[in-house]
Amino acid sequence: MKELSIRTGKFTDSVIRRMTRISRKYDAINLSQGFPDFDPPKEITDRLSEVVLSGPHQYAITWGAQNFREALAKKYKHFAGMDINPEEEIVVTCGSTEAMMASMMSVCNPGDKVVII
Repeated sequence: MKELSIRTGKFTDSVIRRMTRISRKYDAINLSQGFPDFDPPKEITDRLSEVVLSGPHQYAITWGAQNFREALAKKYKHFAGMDINPEEEIVVTCGSTEAMMASMMSVCNPGDKVVII
């Protein structure tokens, strides 16, 4: 099997995952991850029931569902007065770690120095 790139050797699991394992090990309260002790609003579960029955049942495209990106662009226009093209200027990721890594890997080269505050 071909080895992974040198770059991937430095990847670690997320802090949230690590803290979840530690809190389970010590039977601690996990404040790093959302474990709500309440049900979601009824409006959301009702809508989920409708969507489950109606479909389509397919993953969204990897940069985010079209209608969601359009809604984000509309929100930026309303609140920030910015015209943002949802086709070319918005990417939706699966969490902040994916967003950070995609951003960093798209603008940094091996050996670049980066400071994250």
